[in-house]
Amino acid sequence: MASREDDALSWDGDDDPTLDPSGDATTPDEQADGDGSTLPKGWRAVGRGHERVRSADDEAHGVGADTAAPPLGSVALVTLGVMGGVLLLWTVGWYLGATRLRERIEQSTDAVADFMFQGSMVLAIAAPLLWFLVTWLGTRRVAQWKRFAWLAAGIVLLVPWPFVMVGVVGQ
Repeated sequence: MASREDDALSWDGDDDPTLDPSGDATTPDEQADGDGSTLPKGWRAVGRGHERVRSADDEAHGVGADTAAPPLGSVALVTLGVMGGVLLLWTVGWYLGATRLRERIEQSTDAVADFMFQGSMVLAIAAPLLWFLVTWLGTRRVAQWKRFAWLAAGIVLLVPWPFVMVGVVGQ
């Protein structure tokens, strides 16, 4: 029987096998798994190499360990909205610039050049919205700064030059 002095040096639960002082920090579930690549239910791996570790929740639902992107924060959502708004304005600018130039092209060229101009202007008008959509869908699993870098590149590259140079009422 332990003396009263020994009781002061022990804590209820000291016989927990996960508190093994040998340095082996695996849980009984991980020991049963063998390779230590499965976390208990309710746990989630983070940090370097987290995609190689699965949790019991993922295995129960048949889902990989890294399927959902983290939610965007408030600043990221506002920045995304501003960049999307600028690209929407670029679409309007391309439309206004194209309609202004269409009259000049129709007066000074033949039907083939007019047809080619119409096709290129349809693509130019759609380009900013397509850029936003492709960037949004194509950068779901990358760092947020890369998404914003691609959107910023689209803002710089897709400036509506016909609108900027000629304007709506310019000569």
